Amino acid sequence: MKFGTDGLRGRANVDITPELAVALGRSAAAVLIGEGPARVVIGGDTRASTPMLAAALAAGFSASGVEVIDLGVAPTPMVADVARRRNALGAVVSASHNPFHDNGIKLFARGGAKLRDEVERTIEAHLEMSAAGPSPATAHIGVDVGGVASAHASARDEYLDHLHSVIERRTMPGMRIVVDAANGAAAELVAPLFAAVGADVTVLAAAPDGRNINDRCGATHPALVADAVRARGADVGIALDGDADRLIAVDHTGTVVDGDHIIAICARDMRERGHLAGDTVVVTVMSNLGFRLAMADADIDVVETPVGDRYVLEAIAEGAYSLGGEQSGHVVFADHATTGDGLLTALMMLDVVQRSGRSLAEMAASAMTALPQVLVNVEVAERLPDVADLVAEEIATVEARLGERGRVLVRASGTEPLVRIMVEAPTDEVATAAASELAEVARRRFGRTDPSVDDR
Repeated sequence: MKFGTDGLRGRANVDITPELAVALGRSAAAVLIGEGPARVVIGGDTRASTPMLAAALAAGFSASGVEVIDLGVAPTPMVADVARRRNALGAVVSASHNPFHDNGIKLFARGGAKLRDEVERTIEAHLEMSAAGPSPATAHIGVDVGGVASAHASARDEYLDHLHSVIERRTMPGMRIVVDAANGAAAELVAPLFAAVGADVTVLAAAPDGRNINDRCGATHPALVADAVRARGADVGIALDGDADRLIAVDHTGTVVDGDHIIAICARDMRERGHLAGDTVVVTVMSNLGFRLAMADADIDVVETPVGDRYVLEAIAEGAYSLGGEQSGHVVFADHATTGDGLLTALMMLDVVQRSGRSLAEMAASAMTALPQVLVNVEVAERLPDVADLVAEEIATVEARLGERGRVLVRASGTEPLVRIMVEAPTDEVATAAASELAEVARRRFGRTDPSVDDR
């Protein structure tokens, strides 16, 4: 089993099994526990398989002499926050935006930082070695077993208090907000958080049953929150994903405000207030060309990384920057968190809107103008990390036709057997035609189903 862009992920009890979770706990303990207390914080989302896998993961850590702090149902950023506060490792059982039958495990280093590629490779090697029997790194442990302690209530209160403190405990009286909790890990946190900031909040999809996480709700299905915003005459809508480490917003008209726009709004505000370190923002190759043009107009530099919030985090740390994220809604405020946080991002964005006295629609429109962008997913028989090289000639032909007013990106999904094709161009028609042309190439050479097109 190999780490993808966001930990291990696959079919629960088929790819991601209790046996794998136990072995991963042992291997992570062997690789990650160095100086300091042997302690790990474990939380997970609301899938039916999560308690089983979390217990197995805890068993693996505990069998390696590591003290386990069990948070139960907890968003990924809450686990990272507790790990930061307690100088502990972190582990999250979640498949994020995937359907309920999938699950996954992602790990944080001591202090709540995501793991670097080389560390994940070391854990993978340890997993392979341990499959043949106890490895030298764990065989000495013997009866030295770590304890397990529950800390859900206190950790939740600390986390919610931290979120409110980030906006200096300002409030948003009269702001009408609709939040879609995706029937996920943040379902019980949304109401108390927005009550604390004085907003009038309506919460949707906050009744998880183990099988309805992300089911026609959440960040990948913003139509639910958009319809509710229009029906209720609300000011803003927020759609979280299953583990609440990202969001998609909608304005009062129900129009989607994606991660690019949210980052652009916050970057401009932070620069004006002297809070944007190095006058620089970090984004991935998926960010719209319009975002880059808008940042140049605002005298804000842009650092570009591969897709995946951990690459954004690495670039932020290396440059000592304070803001970065992805178009998909992972946004990192590095002065306040060690990973993307949907609830924190919502508060930061809403605080800017409240202080400006303008609507989110106005702020998004003034922050940047997105060029038409078409995304096409082609299902393939297996993951193709080098797919861009395999179709380099076809990509070059399309890029030459688009010139400086367009952009092409072809890459493999980090979590699914998909080829992702993105084209930006001056018009939707040109972008769609170019994306369809490349999708046909990919489907003919590697695929087995028709592509799904997501126009943005």
